[in-house]
Amino acid sequence: MGKLFVISAPSGTGKTSLIKSLLEDPMSSNTKLGISCTTREKRPKEKDGISYFFISEEEFKERVNNKNFLEYAEVFGNLYGTPKDWVLSILAKDENVILELDIQGALQVKETFPNTQTIFIIPPSYEDLTKRLEQRAQDSTEEIQRRLNEARKEITIGKDFDQIIVNNNFDDALGDLKKFIFLDEGPSKKRSEANKNSLNLLLD
Repeated sequence: MGKLFVISAPSGTGKTSLIKSLLEDPMSSNTKLGISCTTREKRPKEKDGISYFFISEEEFKERVNNKNFLEYAEVFGNLYGTPKDWVLSILAKDENVILELDIQGALQVKETFPNTQTIFIIPPSYEDLTKRLEQRAQDSTEEIQRRLNEARKEITIGKDFDQIIVNNNFDDALGDLKKFIFLDEGPSKKRSEANKNSLNLLLD
């Protein structure tokens, strides 16, 4: 039986880039990134069953009623959910599954499958997170403030995840992620201190 991992982080922390690099490592050959079901329209370059499983709102709600999702949520008017049968079929092949979810989705999955390993990526500081959000040049000042406020709430919950990784240096954070997922090992003493110090700073 494979292992189920859920990776969550405040917006702008670098979670997606870390996961992408992780899955480019040769050791990830038996690790799959979760595919969500969604009711939104398929974009030109997206493929059904690879990008998402594209389904109707009616079918989505039917699956909710039948408890076919590990977690689901509405985002900007569209529904997204992690299909339980797909995840279980991959785990049954002795392959691992990584789900990239928001904190509420991560909690839903952990409640359904207590053996799920939860990983929370944190920024080194709120100043650093603010700088990253500003450099993306995607959001207004008001939206950046909203994301920072949301990050504070998420960190108070994420502090209790199975593994905390601070992304103060991309290669170091990626190394921690690889050790935890591929080798079932915790971070080095130096990295543990960095994780702890950043978390305390964020919670202060």
